[in-house]
Amino acid sequence: MSAYVNYEASPGQGASANWFRRAEAWLDARGRAAWIVLMVLAFITFWPVGLALLAYMIWSKRMFSHCSHRHHHHARHFHMHGNTGNSAFDAYKADTLARLEREQSEFEAFLRRLRDSRDKAEFDQYLNERAKAADESPAPPKDEASGSGAY
Repeated sequence: MSAYVNYEASPGQGASANWFRRAEAWLDARGRAAWIVLMVLAFITFWPVGLALLAYMIWSKRMFSHCSHRHHHHARHFHMHGNTGNSAFDAYKADTLARLEREQSEFEAFLRRLRDSRDKAEFDQYLNERAKAADESPAPPKDEASGSGAY
């Protein structure tokens, strides 16, 4: 699994921005644990740097999300829905995606019907068992003296 990372500095940015982007990409590739280790080491060596790193991690949402998957997800999403320039392949891809979406909706409808039929069968079984239990149990005796009953 590889991700395309542009290490080139944007126009108007110096080598420090290039270094920062490479370090950020390297840490992202190793996941949240690498960011946390770097933050702890920064707190140990010089606490303001650790605090700044913590603020950056919270601000960039690296602290509470899976940052290592962020670049992969965006690249995969672009390639899945982007135009490749090959019209035959794009037509094949569109047809295949449409077929898969149709099959998924048909399968979900099948599962829904299956659940409904299972629920109906269970409910019918419950009613039959209840009716059988009512037929087998003796009827409660009726009090003839219900008006003068004891309290």
